[in-house]
Amino acid sequence: MVARSHLLVLRSRLGRFDPADLEALLWRDRRLFEHWAHAAAIVCTEDYPIHSLLMRRYPSDRYAHGRRMRAWLAANQGLRRSMLRQLRASGPLPTSAIEDRAVTAWQSGGWTAGRNVDRMLDLLWTQGRIMVAGRQGQQRVWDLAERCLPAWAPTRRPPERDVVRLAAQRSLRALGVATARDIDRHFTAGRYPGLAAAVAGLERAGRVEQVRLTADGAERPGPWYVHADDLPLLERLRSGDWQPRATLLSPFDNLLIDRERTERLFGFHFRMEIYVPKAARRYGYYVLPILHGDRLIGRVDPAMDRARNRLVVHAVHAEPNAPASAAPAVATAVRDLATFLGADGVDLRQPPPRPGGTRSPESTLSSGRPGGGPGRPAAGGGGRGWGGRRPRR
Repeated sequence: MVARSHLLVLRSRLGRFDPADLEALLWRDRRLFEHWAHAAAIVCTEDYPIHSLLMRRYPSDRYAHGRRMRAWLAANQGLRRSMLRQLRASGPLPTSAIEDRAVTAWQSGGWTAGRNVDRMLDLLWTQGRIMVAGRQGQQRVWDLAERCLPAWAPTRRPPERDVVRLAAQRSLRALGVATARDIDRHFTAGRYPGLAAAVAGLERAGRVEQVRLTADGAERPGPWYVHADDLPLLERLRSGDWQPRATLLSPFDNLLIDRERTERLFGFHFRMEIYVPKAARRYGYYVLPILHGDRLIGRVDPAMDRARNRLVVHAVHAEPNAPASAAPAVATAVRDLATFLGADGVDLRQPPPRPGGTRSPESTLSSGRPGGGPGRPAAGGGGRGWGGRRPRR
């Protein structure tokens, strides 16, 4: 609808950047690789020892899916061997070039039933036997891990306790401030056996410190932790050495991926509506939340019209407490996204109606031709903007 999520994630943090640099880090320098973290993700090659714990234990008997995967794998050793032989002889190969020699078809109540090659590739990828070697458009290209990893990659497989200590620190630094439960639900989500003991040990070693978290004069129940390396950032905040800005976040952004934590800390209720029937959507198909300074103040409903090379903004929804003064910054963030996408311009349209035909009262930064109805292009800057201002193009 807009761009691939990892590009939106980097753009929100770096501003304008050249995606070719990311491609070089992934496929030429191999400083990054694709693997499973809290979801399918791009991770750091230097963190290979952390991800090795999942590699050597997948699939697990802990859950029904893992037990079913183990049984299916046992019945399809021939498929596994044939795929590895094909990659060794002819790789790298796209998924479509790999032969299906399954004896027993994969059964699923969802979208993966019968997709035997996909299931086996996913299993071998999670186990670290193969890696994504590149892409042909959206299709992944596979090869043996030994041919993808750079010579300098730290391929050691440390014991579980050390992995948990390393992963917990990565998770905490990504979150900024977090409870142990937050840490467990981030980065290598749900794979922190003995986390309480690990956090206590890190605190004794001076690697993490407890902090108090207050909001509106009330202390939030904790304990809350900050990594020792990030304490200087707190001092920068106290000194005022920080300039807030506005940016649009991917719906899969790490700031939002734990929906419950986002609502608990920011008071921002966010759900994706891509599987919601169009008439029942409240905000839109692929909505990008608006981060303004240290607050989540609204959401934008955009789509990239590649045939016309225009960024179409169906609506902009403001949270009830969004400051009117944020309008210029939000308009700039929308224009910056269009520039990043290489769009020729922005088409700002009327907000879509709610079920029943009433307009969403949150849609206060939308413009369009008066009386033009939903989906009509804006003409000549008609309409009123956030806080009564006309949005800038």
